[in-house]
Order: sequence, then C-alpha cells, then structure tokens
Amino acid sequence: MKTRVLIIGGFLGAGKTTTIWSAAKALSQAGHKVGIITNDQASELVDTRFLETAGGKTAEVSGSCFCCNFPGFIDAISSMKEAGIDIVLSEPVGSCTDLSATIVQPLKDQYSEQVSLGPLSVLADAARLKDILNGETSGLHPSAAYIIRKQMEETDFLVINKIDLYPEEEIAELKKRAEEAFPLATVIAVSGLYGTGISEWMQALEHSEKCGTHLLTDIDYDVYAEGEAVLGWLNATVQLHGKDCDWKAFLEDLLDRLSRRFDERKQAVGHLKILISENKNLLVGNVVGDRSTLKVRGEAKGGVSDVEMTVNARVQMSPAELEEAVREELEKSAASLDSYEIDVLKCLQPGRPNPTHRYDTVI
Repeated sequence: MKTRVLIIGGFLGAGKTTTIWSAAKALSQAGHKVGIITNDQASELVDTRFLETAGGKTAEVSGSCFCCNFPGFIDAISSMKEAGIDIVLSEPVGSCTDLSATIVQPLKDQYSEQVSLGPLSVLADAARLKDILNGETSGLHPSAAYIIRKQMEETDFLVINKIDLYPEEEIAELKKRAEEAFPLATVIAVSGLYGTGISEWMQALEHSEKCGTHLLTDIDYDVYAEGEAVLGWLNATVQLHGKDCDWKAFLEDLLDRLSRRFDERKQAVGHLKILISENKNLLVGNVVGDRSTLKVRGEAKGGVSDVEMTVNARVQMSPAELEEAVREELEKSAASLDSYEIDVLKCLQPGRPNPTHRYDTVI
C-alpha cells in the first residue's frame, strides 16, 4: 500500500503546528496510522519537541528546507513507510514557496510508485490574509509579504486558520474575497486550535486527486531570497533551574519582554515560539506580530525545579541583533531563578534558495 503524503505549508505564524496536530488526531481517530515530518533551517525546533512529547511518529529535516534537501525529505518519508505509517503530514519551512515546482512535481514524477500525493495545502492566518488581500504587508518587509502571496497563488487548498478569533460573517466575507483573489485554489476555513473544520479538510485531502495543478511561472527568486534573508532565525535550548518557580509566569514574562523590545524597535515578528517541558506537561507560548498576539497555552503543575526550554524566533533583524535580544531578555527574566544554562543557541540568516529539483511543467 502506498503512503499518502500531505504537504501543509504556510507562512511563519499561520498556526501550522497546532493545526497539523489537530489533523493528526482527526486522522488517527478515523483509523489511520499518522506520521509528521517537520522542517527548518536549523535543529532545536519547538514544533518537533511539541509533537514528540504529545506522541506519535515524528521525523525532522533540519539544516535546509525540503526543496533544497529533497533527498533528506525522501529519507524521512521512507522512515515513515518502514514504520507502517499510511498518512504523512509534512510541514515545510514557513518562509518557503514554489513548492509545487520543487517538491510536488518531483514527487509525482519520481516517486509515484512509493507514495500517493495529496493536494498541496497552505495555511493562512486570517489577519495576515486580510492584510495581503488589502495590498498591505502585515507589518512585514515587502519581500516577505511577497512570499506569503506566492504561497497562496500556488496552492491547491487555501486554508484560512484561526477562525475562532473572528465573527462568522467576517470569515465568510474573507473566504469570498480569497476565492476571488486565488481562483485556482479550493478555499476552506478552520480552527486548528479547536479542531473546527479539520476532519472535513482531511477527508477532502485524503480522497482528492487535485495535486500540484499549477506552477508559479513568474516567481522572482531574487525577491524570494530577500524575503527570507530579512529575517534573523534563532533556535535555542536552555536548561532552567528554580525551586518552586511558576513556569507559566516565567514564560509569560520572557515573551512579554521580548515582544515589547521588538515592538519598540519596530522589528516585525514572523513568529516567536517558546516551549517549556515540565515533567511531561507542556507550556507553549507564541507571538505572531506585535505584543497583542501573545498567547500561552498549557498548565504548570508546579513543584518542578528543573525544566527544559526551547526557543524559536524569526524576527526582522540581523542574526547578531536577535541573539543579543534573546540573551539579554532571558538574563532579565531569569533573575528570579537559581540558575540557567544555554545548551544550544543557533542564530542565522537563510541563504538563497537552491532547490534540488525545479520542474517547469505540471506532471
């Protein structure tokens, strides 16, 4: 039996990880054995840690995107097949586009005997989608906003996410506008957090033959490369030690310090994710945009003195500035702790996309 591969993209902060986890639960409840492949420019991913701790088969392709490390992506799919997985949910790097030409078509052409490929999906944060449709940049560099629009132009399924934050009539109007702007895509609306619309979306992906039906023939790789390079990328793992510490309060304080700093300096946040693992309990904090988007999920049970924290930040600033910001604000938030140690801290600026394959025709 072929393994069904579902690629679910979308820009940083679109809620991909939460939505993919909801999708995995829905598919598992329907009797499928589900695996998840995450992807980033560096290791130490919040997404992978969250998914591993939450359960299920996971694999990570780090160091470059799926399109630039296509063999690594194939190896990850193969590991899923060997584990008896029948549906693989694959989450590309949030700043990637041109996926139809560089991932979907090569899979269709070279691996049709091994995998069954479902439609390409792109998640869109409802607020950012509205800005893009209004011709705005959602506070991002114009080249980063260019990537968001190209992601939407090439997708088979455009999935409006976070609908729980808006009235039904507002989402209905946004869906109508998206259908007019991107007529080649099937537009649906979901809440990854609450699971609304997830089962219906998965059923459509499971059975639809619509897959990579068009290409971005006019994509400008110079603008695309600039859109990725304007963001500093930081991944870190930190050990925290504090007797009787309220870890949820600590996480909220650190996120608040960082988001205030970025807002004051007008440094746009693609996403800021922090996860604290507290004795099998998870605390996950997110900022997508300005400080008003700060959210923390999960409950701290208390009585745990030693925890591990994973930090992923994608912010419109140089890597050196981003590292300085994280180190300084962590030092301030950690003043109430006994001690902390940074195990890993990687800060980089993505290089120019150099896909392993790029097809100029639809297979």
